Amino acid sequence: MTKAELVEKIQADNATTLSRKNVAEIVDAVFDEVGKSVRKSGRFSYPGFGTFTLKKRKARVGRNPQTGQEIKIAPTRTVGFKPAPDFKKTL
Repeated sequence: MTKAELVEKIQADNATTLSRKNVAEIVDAVFDEVGKSVRKSGRFSYPGFGTFTLKKRKARVGRNPQTGQEIKIAPTRTVGFKPAPDFKKTL
């Protein structure tokens, strides 16, 4: 599902009087706040849906697939997601 499809679905399913542009602004604001929460506290939990957590990957050695030469891969931060048990059962 794309952002445009999500906005359209929210607008249609909720029979809202909000314009598509307003719904898109709300969706953007929600995801911005989720991102800020993960960056600041390291996690964001939405009951019944799941938890987003900040994960750290250690530095490691990899290989260049074209030359086979070893390269150093720097440590990175990423986001993990663990679905809530109720949501997981519906998958």
